[in-house]
Amino acid sequence: MIDEIKKELTNYIGEEVVIKHNLGRNKCEEYLVTIKELYDFVFLVELDSNEKKSFSYSDVLTKVIRIDF
Repeated sequence: MIDEIKKELTNYIGEEVVIKHNLGRNKCEEYLVTIKELYDFVFLVELDSNEKKSFSYSDVLTKVIRIDF
């Protein structure tokens, strides 16, 4: 499953996507980001403010974050 997520994200390197991060207790953050780099266990994204964030592939798998392409 994680390999499938990596392959899917590879197609979107350098493109803008929306990430919805579920923080629990009805709290959610939404980011418009550009996917920058993919590593073995995490991927890096860059926000409009040049801030970088990293998320793990398991976050996508467990639906802690949702990516809208």
